[in-house]
Amino acid sequence: MTRSLAMITGCSRAGRVGHACAVALARRGCDLLLTYRAGSGGGAGAIAAECERLGAAVMLRELDLSDLAAVTRVGEELAGSLPRLDVLVHNASWYEPSELGTLSADVLTHAMAVNAHAPALLSAALSPLLSASGLPGGGSIVSMCDIHARGELGQPRRAHLAYGMSKAALLEMTLALARELAPRVRCNAVAPGVVAFPDSGHEADPQMQARYLQRVPLGRSGTPQEAAAAVVYLALDATYTTGQVLTVDGGRSLT
Repeated sequence: MTRSLAMITGCSRAGRVGHACAVALARRGCDLLLTYRAGSGGGAGAIAAECERLGAAVMLRELDLSDLAAVTRVGEELAGSLPRLDVLVHNASWYEPSELGTLSADVLTHAMAVNAHAPALLSAALSPLLSASGLPGGGSIVSMCDIHARGELGQPRRAHLAYGMSKAALLEMTLALARELAPRVRCNAVAPGVVAFPDSGHEADPQMQARYLQRVPLGRSGTPQEAAAAVVYLALDATYTTGQVLTVDGGRSLT
């Protein structure tokens, strides 16, 4: 029996969403192609080893999503060399505050490159492989978006203009591709609230986290595993679903 192949971008940090997605897809019988930034190959290797113990064959590929020429080149290489591709998970993300008073063109350009332009280029390059997938419902693209960047349904955060704009662009890309690639490829998004607080910066402060959680009806942060479960559902199980956003935020978007 041929195993499905899933590609996940930004998969090198233990305990984060990319790690959880890799493990969850491995447990569902997928082989994996994991990308990582320069200098983080050790973390990606550890995740690969864990998934291999679960029975998955794992390939690793260094990829800097801010280098769009490299993204185009790698996308074309993979399109010509991979025997198949069934699932593409746009997980890699640039996340930093961007104060309006110090906003620069470089910051805006970097955010858009990593969070929107690179996913679009990879999706375009790999769409023929995804279109040829034999999965029930066809190939699948799942984008990791954000409850704070959902247009009319969003709640934009102060001091995160570059991030919010780029994630909104990623969502629009996902919805546009749902029309462009139908009926052979389904394209959906997961919009989490907090499923893993940052390790550094003001959001790592326990008092800040407590204030945030006061506005979450379920009273806690989510987990990377809960976000990954949503990714797996959209990727493998939601065979009549495309162009949708699955919110995983404990009710935070209601408050």
